Amino acid sequence: MTSEADTALACMWVLVDELVRGGMSDACVSPGSRSTPIALALSRHPGVRVHVHLDERASAFFALGLSKATGRVVAVACTSGTAAANFLPAVVEASMSRVPLLLLTADRPPELRGVGANQTIDQLELYGKHAKWFVDAAVPGDRAAEETWRSLGRLALDAAGSHPPGPAHLNLPFREPLVPSENSVRRAAPEVGAVMPGPSPALEPTADEIDALVEAVEATARGVIVAGSLREDASAVLDVARRAGWPLVAEPMSGLRVPGALTGGQFLLATEAFAGSHAPDIAVQFGAAPTSRAGLALVANAKRLVIVDPDWLVADPARHASWTIEADAGTLANAVAARIGERGGTEWLREWLEADTTARRAVDGLVDSWEEPFEGRMARDLAASLPDGSTLVVGSSMPVRDLDVYMVPRTGLRVLANRGASGIDGFVSTVLGVAASGAPTYALMGDLTLLHDVGGLMWSARHGLDAVLVVVNNGGGGVFSFLAQREVPELEELFTTPHGRDLAKVCEAAGAGHQRIERASDLVPAVGRAAASGGVRIVEVVVDRELNVTRHAGVNAAVATALAHGVRS
Repeated sequence: MTSEADTALACMWVLVDELVRGGMSDACVSPGSRSTPIALALSRHPGVRVHVHLDERASAFFALGLSKATGRVVAVACTSGTAAANFLPAVVEASMSRVPLLLLTADRPPELRGVGANQTIDQLELYGKHAKWFVDAAVPGDRAAEETWRSLGRLALDAAGSHPPGPAHLNLPFREPLVPSENSVRRAAPEVGAVMPGPSPALEPTADEIDALVEAVEATARGVIVAGSLREDASAVLDVARRAGWPLVAEPMSGLRVPGALTGGQFLLATEAFAGSHAPDIAVQFGAAPTSRAGLALVANAKRLVIVDPDWLVADPARHASWTIEADAGTLANAVAARIGERGGTEWLREWLEADTTARRAVDGLVDSWEEPFEGRMARDLAASLPDGSTLVVGSSMPVRDLDVYMVPRTGLRVLANRGASGIDGFVSTVLGVAASGAPTYALMGDLTLLHDVGGLMWSARHGLDAVLVVVNNGGGGVFSFLAQREVPELEELFTTPHGRDLAKVCEAAGAGHQRIERASDLVPAVGRAAASGGVRIVEVVVDRELNVTRHAGVNAAVATALAHGVRS
């Protein structure tokens, strides 16, 4: 006789099988009773690689990292109640950074909702507008048709992967009993079927949009291209900048911080005299809004701002854009580059390039003279030294800002960050999710970011992943030393929150390797040793917080002086 549990497992098997046929290959699962049918179906399906996590928040961020690295839908499953609520931070980040996650939340059946049943909360549309799609499924057996569950699988994948990608939520209620009989176990290979198409492509630019952008570029000599975070290849933007005779200010997460982009663009934008005399007549922004305040000021002060927004991010916090093009950045740039004439070297571009060379010489000459670790140098040296084919995952707060300012253009390095909502939560788990994709994985983060997700480190460090995590330990939230909060007497108590923890002991408890360095020149060798050793390894860099603030100011002053004196390479 077939029990409720046997029916539930059979229905979940069909659902999972359809997800696999549609291209899903990874799922993150946390232990729980109500989620037994979905956990067993995922675990027993030969097409799914299951990653088990004790903490649902860490599980969701691990899935986020894996999806960021692969571009594929990753499922994350949990039991009912607050377990599902713990997905919310990762759902917010996935929504704002356009990452396709499929949230499979187990639930009590309808008759147990709203009556005080244990471990039951209102899970209907739990993630609000942060989920692109929500369905509260029927209890397995109430709708027995196999096609019902296959249809749900197709709809869920389409919702998560269609443009722009993001999180989709399928709520799955189950009645007891939850553990199936032995005879119901299914381990057969999935039926061979047509694989569903991948994520929908971004919108193609219209002929009118291409014509108008070509006209704007050809009519303006004093232009600037700004490249914010981009998920897809947009290398043709380099051709547009070269042919237009415009400087390219590219953030590391754009994939365009390569030769051809400015090497010290953020220093130029942060130097008042240079930025004031080089406000562009037009700025064309590809992708997300700039990370730095100087970059935001550049696009806000341009006489005209055009935004190419392939992910529909509404990337205009200053509300200054005169025109937004919602189309694939690479396709648009290719079309524009093919149409515009090559302007050649202009006085405008020459001024930017000479200033860029001057700024980079001033920066490198100064920071290379300091043997004490400096956060800007750590970001520069780490990015420059990683082997081709690596992925660098950079934490929010100071690390992403330092990388944006100090990274030297190079090829062969992919840079990822949780910059949708710019939180520090779940960052370690995100990094380890990226590592699960198989890419050589490195990370740059602060000490509080590590401790904020220490649970993810404790669980995942022993699970066969390889990643090197460079942790800048400045004894708390160093970013607040650069913000207005530095003036309040409660700075230490309420904002920087020095932790006093021995990170070596934290790593020992987690089973992660640990090295501590106190000289700037030791970073690159230490990272190399850690990578060669395998496993999850922490390279702790001890930084004096106050000295770091002073040195940031010193670098900016050196750049301003060099530009004022017209130093030439």
